[in-house]
Amino acid sequence: MISSTELKKRYLDFFQKKGHKLIPSASLIPENDPSVLFTTAGMHPLVPFLLGEPHPLGKRLCNVQKCIRTNDIDEVGDAWHLSFFEMLGSWSLGDYFKQEAVSMSFEFLTKELKIPLERFSVTCFGGDKDAPRDEETAQTWAKLGVAKSRIHFLPKVDNWWGPAGETGPCGPDTEMFYHTKDIQEKNTEEFSKLSNTGPFCEIWNDVLMQYNKTADGKFEELEQKNIDTGMGVERTTAVLNGADSVYACDTLAPILDKVISLSAPGTNRTNRNARIITDHIRAAVMVMGDDKGVIPSNVDQGYILRRFIRRSIRHARIIGIKGNFCNEIAKVAIDVMDDSYPEIKRNNLRIFEEFEKEEEKFSVALENGTRILERELRLLEESHKKILSAKSAFDLFQSFGFPLEVTVEMCKENGFSVDELGFNSLMKGHQELSRKGAEQKFRGGLADHSEETTKLHTATHLLNEALRQVVDPSIYQMGSNITKERLRFDFNYDKKLTDEQIKGIENWVNNVIKAEADVSFEMMSIEDAKKLGAQGVFEAKYEKVVKVYTVAKGSKIYSREVCGGPHVKNTRELKSFKIIKQEAVAAGVRRIKAVVE
Repeated sequence: MISSTELKKRYLDFFQKKGHKLIPSASLIPENDPSVLFTTAGMHPLVPFLLGEPHPLGKRLCNVQKCIRTNDIDEVGDAWHLSFFEMLGSWSLGDYFKQEAVSMSFEFLTKELKIPLERFSVTCFGGDKDAPRDEETAQTWAKLGVAKSRIHFLPKVDNWWGPAGETGPCGPDTEMFYHTKDIQEKNTEEFSKLSNTGPFCEIWNDVLMQYNKTADGKFEELEQKNIDTGMGVERTTAVLNGADSVYACDTLAPILDKVISLSAPGTNRTNRNARIITDHIRAAVMVMGDDKGVIPSNVDQGYILRRFIRRSIRHARIIGIKGNFCNEIAKVAIDVMDDSYPEIKRNNLRIFEEFEKEEEKFSVALENGTRILERELRLLEESHKKILSAKSAFDLFQSFGFPLEVTVEMCKENGFSVDELGFNSLMKGHQELSRKGAEQKFRGGLADHSEETTKLHTATHLLNEALRQVVDPSIYQMGSNITKERLRFDFNYDKKLTDEQIKGIENWVNNVIKAEADVSFEMMSIEDAKKLGAQGVFEAKYEKVVKVYTVAKGSKIYSREVCGGPHVKNTRELKSFKIIKQEAVAAGVRRIKAVVE
């Protein structure tokens, strides 16, 4: 038997021996990346370095990253899909490329983990009008000993990553599959049918970041070619121990056992409802336990968190779990995960309080709302209709707090659909609550590093310091989000800022802009950064060597902060700074939205 802890250690030891430097897991809440609500892969914190900035630790990196993905939330409950998972990653930032990356993957899987070749298949990009068939990668696999009958060429939808938006870095990938059963794929078509359905499980993916997609749709070779690899800890641990589901992994099995113990007799380990509860409660624990302090709400990360909890409650009722139960399961999840992520034990009071509040809010609403919805569906059936009206779905939301997803899911289980487009139009000012709006933020990929966001990123540093200078020296950053239009900055403060304070903050930042201060960075040890008085973000686990950005005019230092970029060269580029809104986010936490003009 191999534990997930042992797998992580062996992976990181292997890549460190190959010259990779270990970097810490980043927060689940991305810093200054408007393209995603959660960290969905280990590459998110490395965005500036994938785009060409030098990393303080060099060109070879590795880590284990905690991740949240919801793009395939409807698949959760099957054998292999999870919302929260741990991802082992390794990166080459313009160093080695395809042959070396594939060789390292093969060596770790077959030599270190001793996966036999008869249990192993790979896929490569099959080529199209934009880029040729990836023969180099396929030939590398063949030279290493993988039978040609086990090397499958698939189209872009299966074996291509990116770009994140309309333009940017992208390239083919090569995926590695473990055979959980002794099944021989006869051809690529048969393999595609079997992959990720039980017999074949994808455990590793090497992204070969080779091209840049231009605004006119062309794919040009990148000057800095990168490797971005990812291996799922839960999947790999499960298959190495002969299991046919991630729920046999040592970080999930105890949680599932607790769910089953609370359920009606006859509920077993393959029960989809029990698996969804296991996944969602663990995901909610990891989100609420993050040092950035997300709690359930109706927008952004808080909305997805609320969705995890409310789906758990609904599925719990289906398998006979009564009353408040989330904290009983959460305690098991914390015990399982806190060795790797001590922040969840450090923040356990917040976790327990928010679970209790959310259960109290939703349990009664679920019972009443379900009764109303069942009545609506009976009426539809009697009138031989199959679509629940937008108004009915919206009334369930307004009266009982039913997220659209819960209504859609319950209707689908009974053979009905919902007028989702009509629902979304009724929502108007609450568009972020719709699944379409939320899921658009889960595409993943490289953050926007446009001229506008670069200016706002620098302005965020100045705002951070202005708050300490004008309002309270104990203020520190608790979160931020930047789009092309505005910056959003969360900080610790328990009172509404006065008009005088707002004006003082604006004046402080604008005076720095008028001073035409230079923005520069140095690489130094975290100890030296602290000695210089550089500000850090949250309780981050920084690398031994970090980038420290300084905003200064001659000997006058305005701001000094540990950060990965991007930034302007001189504050004159910001022109002017204006606060457009302030609001409370949570107890003791306030939010400022601001623009540069």
